Amino acid sequence: MDHLLEIKNLSYAYHTLQGETLVLDHVNFSIRPGEFVAIVGPSGCGKSTLLSLICNLLQPDEGEILLQKNKKTGYMLQKDHLLEWRTTMKNIAIGPEINHQSSKNLTGKIDSLLHKYQLDGFRNAKPGQLSGGMRQRAALIRTLMLEPDLLLLDEPFSALDYQTRLSVSDDVWNILKTENKTALLITHDISEAISMADRIIILSSRPATVKKELSVNLTCPGKRTPFLARSSPEFKDYFNLVWKELNNHE
Repeated sequence: MDHLLEIKNLSYAYHTLQGETLVLDHVNFSIRPGEFVAIVGPSGCGKSTLLSLICNLLQPDEGEILLQKNKKTGYMLQKDHLLEWRTTMKNIAIGPEINHQSSKNLTGKIDSLLHKYQLDGFRNAKPGQLSGGMRQRAALIRTLMLEPDLLLLDEPFSALDYQTRLSVSDDVWNILKTENKTALLITHDISEAISMADRIIILSSRPATVKKELSVNLTCPGKRTPFLARSSPEFKDYFNLVWKELNNHE
């Protein structure tokens, strides 16, 4: 299988006493190894439900979710969910602890990541002593400790103010590219999707189907980063195209 992840004819409905609500309707797409893909769609169309299906928190009613054999997923939520009574180092170590992994070389690995991503001076700090950007970097490092092959990012910057959001999106993007990770980002922010993704998948309103897929090719001076990508001459055209798709309800 050339693709790390394949979604084939995926459908899912919520069942309540009031009846059935179809959320996803025969969704199809795939992701290649090393690719950064963003999914955008109207509010309530089922974007977060899709991630829950991919990481097996929910089971589909129809269709298949095919992940390459022996590959693992990591899930980064909207909030960092750092435990306030644990230090940065102990928060990062929580995944291996839960999985009963050997503590041998664990400290060295954490120290290496803390140094690599500018948190080594805060290894003994509690979450309340960290800025919003630091907390998100710590949350990402915590996810990377489990060595996932596919990162699922569920609006990870939505709780941050705009300035911090721009800075942290650069941080997260650089970390994922440095670690050569495959990522699937859910976002309602069109600019964020264009600036970060190699490809954008646009979902329809509920029940969601794939309306369009766009490859993102931006001209950037020097090395591309999400911040620099926003100044690309092609950025506005991509923004208008995605906006049109999201607001075309025909």
